[in-house]
Amino acid sequence: MGRQKLEIKRIENKSSRQVTFSKRRSGLIEKARQLSVLCDASVALLVVSAPGKLYSFSSGDNLVRILDRYGKQHADDLKALDLQSKAMSYGSHSELLELVDSKLVESNVGVSVDTLVQLEGHLENALSLTRARKTELMLKLVDSLKEKEKLLEEENQALANQMEKKNLAGDEADNMEMSPGHVCDINLPVTLPLLN
Repeated sequence: MGRQKLEIKRIENKSSRQVTFSKRRSGLIEKARQLSVLCDASVALLVVSAPGKLYSFSSGDNLVRILDRYGKQHADDLKALDLQSKAMSYGSHSELLELVDSKLVESNVGVSVDTLVQLEGHLENALSLTRARKTELMLKLVDSLKEKEKLLEEENQALANQMEKKNLAGDEADNMEMSPGHVCDINLPVTLPLLN
């Protein structure tokens, strides 16, 4: 009496599905290990469960090294596949133009594709002019702020000089009023620069 052939379809019972996944995953990893040992091959295996848990196996080489080597060998194929998938999702240029034209006709808008292309050009020109003007205004603002900084530094220096002169004059007056045996301890105010 032999085993029945199992029909390959999704297992509806969640616990049975999990048990089957666990057993088959273990069997698959064991087969990958055997292939690696028997044939001296580098084997990388990735399995992602339904909840999103990742299981991996690699023999000999590091998993990352194996995947990098695969990526290098098949980079051109992967790029071609990527371009093909993008082309398939977007369609050809003429198909896109026909699609846009049909959508415009359906919506009863009296605008052609050529008019839209011209309008796009006008918008791009207006946008570039706006960006140029914004840059110009920003540069003017930076220049005016630099001028303001320079004036404030000069004013700060002038005030510091005035304070120093007043303190010197005050010290001389205090020294004249003090008796010769009296020691004076005066803390002069320190001016801080306004801007560093």
